[in-house]
Amino acid sequence: MCGRYYVDDETERDIERLMKLMDAGQILERYGDIYPGQKASVITHEGVMKMSWGFHVRDRLLINARCETVLERPTFSNHVRTNRCLLPAAGFYEWDPAKEKVTCTAQNGGTILLAGFYRMEEDGNHFIILTTQANESMARIHPRMPLILSKEEGSAWLMQDGPFAA
Repeated sequence: MCGRYYVDDETERDIERLMKLMDAGQILERYGDIYPGQKASVITHEGVMKMSWGFHVRDRLLINARCETVLERPTFSNHVRTNRCLLPAAGFYEWDPAKEKVTCTAQNGGTILLAGFYRMEEDGNHFIILTTQANESMARIHPRMPLILSKEEGSAWLMQDGPFAA
């Protein structure tokens, strides 16, 4: 699961280049660590928007959704089909079985794009990060990880090309 991610100066520059490629013309603000409940800059098909991390459901804040079951969950199913977004990050954090914080980044050190979706709540838009089974490099740390998309996959994700497939 993804419980925290971060944006650094290099991510900010990379996202500026990505936004130019997508003709969005907007630049992200620098934030550092992004925590559940905090506002962050999120990329949508309309450009960059500020949103809060997590859906309020009863007395809980839901921050992640499993991509394998997201379409079966009434809280998520319509939003993942229509309100897709990307969360640009330099990396994310996981806690290993010994409860030690581990920083996870791309092998090339570049920006990663976390797949997500959002919905409108009383106080504005809120986003969720999609998670998937951990890949080989992550499995020793945690059984799940954020769904990471390439820039090409990210563009298709935002434009909602085709149905969602877990």
